[in-house]
Amino acid sequence: MNAYWSTVDTPVGAFTAVVDAEGVVLASGWTADVTDLASLVASELRPDTLVRQTDLGAVTKAVSRYHDGELDAVDGFPVRQRSGAFLRHAWDVLRTVPPGSPVTYSELAALAGRPAAVRAAASACARNAAALFVPCHRVVRTGGSLGGFRWGLDVKQWLLDHESSFGHEH
Repeated sequence: MNAYWSTVDTPVGAFTAVVDAEGVVLASGWTADVTDLASLVASELRPDTLVRQTDLGAVTKAVSRYHDGELDAVDGFPVRQRSGAFLRHAWDVLRTVPPGSPVTYSELAALAGRPAAVRAAASACARNAAALFVPCHRVVRTGGSLGGFRWGLDVKQWLLDHESSFGHEH
């Protein structure tokens, strides 16, 4: 299976997305290293060949529009990830967390229907291959500290500040 990738410059660094032949996001994040990014894709979805493209069409436009302040530009894009039922559900729930309204790992677990599953909620964030499209950056620790983020805490802080600065309704 072929997958297609492109890297664009953003105010917070290079952002690369990998999509399948149907334009479904398999992996994305703030890196220029497509090999590391592709390694995050579940083995049964991992492409045989990565084909570089200058532009991924709607995905590339959405990433640029998001970074320019249109925070809902990445909403609704199809994403394909594989894992257990709880992680898949938690990823879906993450996509409902509005920009500018971060939740804690405990709140994510409760929103996903398993309030005691705080570690599993944190695992959903850690194992998310489709950063931005599945906005794991919107999850923080109780008390407001950032917690972790695969792409660096400076990127996570920038994203949270970016989202809060646009005054979206919560």
